[in-house]
Amino acid sequence: MIRSLTFWIFIGMIAGVALGLFAPGFAATTAVSLAATAFIRLIRSIVAPLIFSTLVAGIAGAGSVRAMGRIGLKALVYFEVVTTMALLIGLAAVNIVRPGEGMHLTRSAAEATMPAAHADLSTIVEHTVPASIIDAMARGEVLQIVVFAFLFGAACAAIGAKAKPVVDFCGALAEIMFRYTNYVMYAAPVGAAAAIAYAIGSRGAVVLWSLAKLILTLYGALVVFVVLVFGAVLALARIPVRRFVAATREPFLIAFSTATSEAALPRALENMEAFGVPRHIVALVIPAGYSFNLDGSTLYLSLAALFVAQAAGVHLTLSQQLLMLLTLMLTSKGVAGVPRAALVILSGTLATFGLPLEGVAVLLGVDTLMDMVRTSVNVLGNCLASAVVARWEGTTFERTPGALTSPEPIR
Repeated sequence: MIRSLTFWIFIGMIAGVALGLFAPGFAATTAVSLAATAFIRLIRSIVAPLIFSTLVAGIAGAGSVRAMGRIGLKALVYFEVVTTMALLIGLAAVNIVRPGEGMHLTRSAAEATMPAAHADLSTIVEHTVPASIIDAMARGEVLQIVVFAFLFGAACAAIGAKAKPVVDFCGALAEIMFRYTNYVMYAAPVGAAAAIAYAIGSRGAVVLWSLAKLILTLYGALVVFVVLVFGAVLALARIPVRRFVAATREPFLIAFSTATSEAALPRALENMEAFGVPRHIVALVIPAGYSFNLDGSTLYLSLAALFVAQAAGVHLTLSQQLLMLLTLMLTSKGVAGVPRAALVILSGTLATFGLPLEGVAVLLGVDTLMDMVRTSVNVLGNCLASAVVARWEGTTFERTPGALTSPEPIR
């Protein structure tokens, strides 16, 4: 029987914990550290080409906002408002609980030469506007890559057919990077085991307590987000709550059990159309949300980034934290199809802010437990987005023959 990658990552996590607890001397050796470092470097190699290709292909492929039409514009406005709320709730949760304190992560020698981001306006502008895209990619300046990709994609969309070869190239590059990421992830079980073993062997079992606090903080923050934000949206948009829960329960559970949004997509499309969302709205909003409305993932990213900063003993001012949230909000667009996409984006952001990338490898060990819940919230958020846009367009959601009338999955 062939086991999934998630299964082997989980096994790697258990092996790493056991090695760190029962053989701390070996776990703290250079060989174990090198295995974790090699995996981190492979992750870093993904960031620049992946962000560039997915953003350019996405923007140019969609055309301008005007070309996307009224429904697309409403969806984008909704996406940005809700994902911003998710980032802010993640930021509040990690600052209140402070799960990273006590881990004492350290930057490598190479990372120590990279300047950390500062909060003054001149530095923000300097680290946002690219002088050279090649230099930005080489130094891992994620914000500069995003700005260049947005402008480049908009230029491709404005030119139209003449830019088709370039857009096709970026689309192909994105697909190649997805496959490249798959190959890198084959090393994830070893990387996760080495990172956790080294962290526990060199710093003690406090690492496990910090990771447990992080998981509980994420679950708690997502519950607050769903109840407060989604609850408020349901009330303001006057969406039938019981019927909505019935329509989304099955896609939610599929996403939670598989930790894969794509597995829940067919059922989400079918159920939301049966719920009463017009087909043309479902077909546009939910797939677009898979790139632009990752509520669970964006909340996790803000929480995880500040967790690493706390673990490294780096104090970030409020303005620096808000700049980090802006970076995460921009860089998280368009990479939903990548396995462990949140970790890829997180690694780029940590490098930009001069935080230790060892945190990514440590988080990978417990990422499966967090990926399940954030993925299911992503799916729930996209289903809700389609209902909100439909209400915005005047849909009444009145009961129709064959529509869902009880809290049972649509079959």
